Amino acid sequence: MSGPIHHHRTLFLSDLHLGALGSRSDLILSFLQENRAETYVLAGDILDLWQPLLPHWSAEDDAVLDHLRQRQAEGAVIHYLRGNHDPDPGRAPATRRLEVPVQDRLLHLAADGRRFLVLHGDVVDARSVRSHAMTRLGSRIDHLLRRLDRGLSRLRRGSSAPTRSTIEALLSGVNALLYRGNRHETRLIGLARAAGADGVICGHFHIARLRDLGGLIYANCGDWVDSMTALAEAPDGALQLLVHRAGAAEPAGKLVFQGEAG
Repeated sequence: MSGPIHHHRTLFLSDLHLGALGSRSDLILSFLQENRAETYVLAGDILDLWQPLLPHWSAEDDAVLDHLRQRQAEGAVIHYLRGNHDPDPGRAPATRRLEVPVQDRLLHLAADGRRFLVLHGDVVDARSVRSHAMTRLGSRIDHLLRRLDRGLSRLRRGSSAPTRSTIEALLSGVNALLYRGNRHETRLIGLARAAGADGVICGHFHIARLRDLGGLIYANCGDWVDSMTALAEAPDGALQLLVHRAGAAEPAGKLVFQGEAG
């Protein structure tokens, strides 16, 4: 652990994709070590175990789960919302799951009295995109492309150190194109309004954002494949997006977005 410890009321993290080749579990672990919370809300796609023929599970993946288990033993509360990549809770190997109930959504009460609908976010995708077959296919294509890219990178540079490559930038660009127009945000705000909430907190889209939209708050935690971000609630209920990148000038805990105009 290299930096000071920051304390939060709640940390919202999504799209860790532990078990996927693109997951930066090393950064997740260092972020968690430097940022402690009373409550952790894991907003889906925590595990990504769709590659039985091409397994990828690292010591850092184990360390992330061990850290969360330790925080739970110390009294922290952990909520786990299932995402479209998460396996059925009963089918995940015992060593690769957290012993907490798995939910589809929850209503989070912030310290300032605001209520937030929290869910993964895939519920607003087209039915064809949400299908298990498409999820598995997309996960396997991503895995194969990243494996190919890392092999080529080692040949070019003689190093296995992970860096952002053309293929990674392409995958990120395809994701941004898929959700152009931000219609998913409007749909999720509609769900929050129907639930009588003051906003929505989600994951899934790999696009970190915190803004006012139609008088309600839209917040996306981001992910730990591309954006390396998490959403934090301060003791007074204020929300902020945090970024955590290896070698970045900004320390963990820096406010990088705040109340973007809708």
